Amino acid sequence: MAKDNNAFTAVPGSTNTKPTFSHPSKLAEKFEKADRKLRRRQRYVEKDGRCNVQHGNVRETYRYLTDIFTTLVDLKWRVSLLVFILAYAITWLFFGVIWWFIAYCRGDLEHLEDPGWTPCIKNLNGFVSAFLFSIETETTIGYGHRVITDKCPEGIILLLLQAILGSMVNAFMVGCMFVKISQPNKRAETLVFSSHAVISLRDDKLCLMFRVGDLRQSHIVEASIRAKLIKSKQTQEGEFIPLNQTDINVGFETGDDRLFLVSPLIISHEINEHSPFWEVSQRQLEKDEFEIVVILEGMVEATGMTCQARSSYLVDEVLWGSSLHVRSDAGGRLL
Repeated sequence: MAKDNNAFTAVPGSTNTKPTFSHPSKLAEKFEKADRKLRRRQRYVEKDGRCNVQHGNVRETYRYLTDIFTTLVDLKWRVSLLVFILAYAITWLFFGVIWWFIAYCRGDLEHLEDPGWTPCIKNLNGFVSAFLFSIETETTIGYGHRVITDKCPEGIILLLLQAILGSMVNAFMVGCMFVKISQPNKRAETLVFSSHAVISLRDDKLCLMFRVGDLRQSHIVEASIRAKLIKSKQTQEGEFIPLNQTDINVGFETGDDRLFLVSPLIISHEINEHSPFWEVSQRQLEKDEFEIVVILEGMVEATGMTCQARSSYLVDEVLWGSSLHVRSDAGGRLL
């Protein structure tokens, strides 16, 4: 870690939230902090785990239709429910129009009072009854008052076609809704991270630390955690990489990244010669622009499905020389 004569000395267990400097003056320090707040950039990952990445230059939107199942699952709930209702309503209406058209072409609607006439569908007297017959056919809740006769080969073919297509629509839409309901996204709401990360001494080593905890009694099985440093970078060849990702070691080599998450845990990254923060002083840290993204993954004990929770820390959310508290705020966030 680069030395800074004006750097704050980290004290284990200290609860100070602001470092002290011999200079610049307090007024200049306030202006410096206000300037950092004004030029605060948008998050790469929000505190609740949402990613602020928009593919504005993507033109090949047709590729979303080639994987229509995943596209429907990824839609918002209100849109998914609208698609679910429209899929059935349009299918019923489409076949209802065809049933009415067959009855109209055969002259069934003109011989409603003729007892010697054998219609394609008994007791079909208009479009409304044709629509009801379409619903009864696809949902298999008929037949009673309206029933198809054996004197209508085109109707028998249409009946077979609607039964097959109706089964496909049922399988597709029910499958989409089941996958959407069973997604463990909401499980991540009860996996909480500390609102701030700290850089402080731990076992006489300078470490970057943050806290993670689980609010539920059911555990996350095979929980593991990763951390990424998102920061702009310029290569030796002059290439500028705006969102370069660098791994932050949180115990991969020692196995400390595998968590037994039954109580809040402190995740620690030792700042050594292999750390991306090794050559960063406290003064430079406060002026720098970066984001630390943390990712917690594991299986939900109740369902066995994989769950992922994400959070991030901007430069002004990394406190130098502070300590992590055990308590949590009203929103459940660990402090």
